[in-house]
Amino acid sequence: MLKTQNLGYWYQDKSQPLFQDLNLTFDEGQSYAILGHSGTGKTTFLSLIAGLDKPKSGDIWLGDRSLKQIGLTNYRRHDVSIVFQAYNLFTYMSPLNNLLTAMAITGAEHAGDKFFARRTLNSLGIGEDLVERNVQHLSGGQQQRVAIARAMACDAPLVVADEPTGNLDEDNTQEVIDQFQQLAHQQHKCVIIVTHEPDVAARCDHQFRLENKQFTQLA
Repeated sequence: MLKTQNLGYWYQDKSQPLFQDLNLTFDEGQSYAILGHSGTGKTTFLSLIAGLDKPKSGDIWLGDRSLKQIGLTNYRRHDVSIVFQAYNLFTYMSPLNNLLTAMAITGAEHAGDKFFARRTLNSLGIGEDLVERNVQHLSGGQQQRVAIARAMACDAPLVVADEPTGNLDEDNTQEVIDQFQQLAHQQHKCVIIVTHEPDVAARCDHQFRLENKQFTQLA
């Protein structure tokens, strides 16, 4: 589904890349964890596959089209959903309106369908007493579930998440990972999670470690 071709990235000095010559494949219906120490380039890699930045060398392909062919704006709008550690919800809106807005912007199949949006939120534990409450009045775990519901409600085949459990306690962490696995296994999305937590990585179908400018597959 998604693959990198001789991917490389550096800041100023080409002789000191964060990583280089990366050739990786990520399949639909599977979840992937990317581990690594701070500063190794995990978040940078995620920003590349999310279309938030451009590689310095190589290319990224979604199916038989490169991101250069798709265009980063179109790619972000239709092909990838991003779940941020800081949630990045519309803070002046309710969970319901966060989903409706995201579906409208991306032109999702269920755009404008309030019943579908409510059902998606309910399935992640955001009950009817919460769906129209301002998201700033929700707990961190609840806000993260809204962010995941937003990824579920949109039609993007790829979901990427940057340290999505970094602000959560153990119980909420397990619930969130369950939800990511549901996205992969039941909705057949490709889910890629950057994390520094080995326990979170172990719940994913595949694990990679980024170190010494290369990825090593752990499982």
